[in-house]
Amino acid sequence: MTTPVPLLRTVPVARGTTAFHFGKPAGFDFKPGQACDLILPGQAGNNGADTRHAFSIVSAPHEDELIFATRMRDSTFKRALAGLQPGATLELDGPFGSLTLHKKAERAAVLIAGGIGITPFMSMVRHAAHSQSTRQLVLLYSNRRPEDAAFLAELQALAAAHAPFRLIATMTDMAHATQPWDGATGTIDGALLQKTASGLNAPVFYVSGPPSMVAALRDTLEAAGIDEDDVRSEAFYGY
Repeated sequence: MTTPVPLLRTVPVARGTTAFHFGKPAGFDFKPGQACDLILPGQAGNNGADTRHAFSIVSAPHEDELIFATRMRDSTFKRALAGLQPGATLELDGPFGSLTLHKKAERAAVLIAGGIGITPFMSMVRHAAHSQSTRQLVLLYSNRRPEDAAFLAELQALAAAHAPFRLIATMTDMAHATQPWDGATGTIDGALLQKTASGLNAPVFYVSGPPSMVAALRDTLEAAGIDEDDVRSEAFYGY
């Protein structure tokens, strides 16, 4: 069964990336890291890719809105989504997905995101800060350029305000950037992963991003000696 949700507003969050804010249905509950299908108006009975799309939930469970963010690529669905005005009603199917944090909070979590793969981790980090979680939480966030990095300023603020959370953001194509950057550059490699994991208590690794990046990072984690039982990933929702 689907649930109607009203579009409240759209907000640009990076170059070519938009966040869609919806009213949250009464009693709707989910775990940080889960996803939903968004279904265009009047298409609840249609399961085609042009009428529905799975997106990770950006907002945390305590927030009174449901937020989804996506790269605005030239597809039939995303053209239709971009054309909707506040007040339009879409249908929501979900939540679903198992890319959620492990239960043993004494074990650290290393979140590895490429580009718009940040979306499920935004919910996790927002929830951790709101609940004042003591879990060690590290986010490795890779983008081509600062202007491509969705939610970067918010993540930097969360890292400053919530001590158990640490952000390591890196840019891979500063030669074509239009914004300054004084942080890390280069790809997420085995040396960076080992350095990040050093000192953490029995970390579990989570990977989210384009399928090719997820596959490459799983190989990198294996080569770095990370047990595959401590690595979790899913086909990315919303790319």
